[in-house]
Amino acid sequence: MTLYVTSDSHFGHLRIIEYCQRPFKTVEEMNEAMISRWNDVVGENDVVLHLGDFALTSQQHLQSVRNSLNGDIILIPGNHDHPSRLRNYNIFVLDSLFAEGVSINIGNLIFTHRPLLNIPGCMVNVHGHIHDKPSYGKYLNVSVDVTNFTPLSFKEVQKRANKLMGK
Repeated sequence: MTLYVTSDSHFGHLRIIEYCQRPFKTVEEMNEAMISRWNDVVGENDVVLHLGDFALTSQQHLQSVRNSLNGDIILIPGNHDHPSRLRNYNIFVLDSLFAEGVSINIGNLIFTHRPLLNIPGCMVNVHGHIHDKPSYGKYLNVSVDVTNFTPLSFKEVQKRANKLMGK
């Protein structure tokens, strides 16, 4: 089992192509490319930590997308996710009363949807939400827009976080 990390796929969201200048002509082309790239790296027994904004689409299409993706998905909800809706599609949703307040800490990494305002000590904030904006300082952006629309292995996330911290 390998752990992967990604964010801001926005499956089914037509306007995201325009908003983020994604290199796709249609939402179908975007979905197919992201599903293919996901499945190229994620195996059936792997786990993907998705940092929010998984999909903006119909219930039927959401089921089809989920059925097409390898691995188990753990979702930290983003501002476009509705935890109760996504839970019905074999996605383990970490939510609270305030969905975007959820975080997971692993070693020196804090995983959230939005970048945190304050990051403790030697920690690195691994996040999404800002789409095509570059990583900087103690902030590692893993939005699909900066990862070639492909989930990153946890090992790669650690490597990039260490580089940000000058290690």
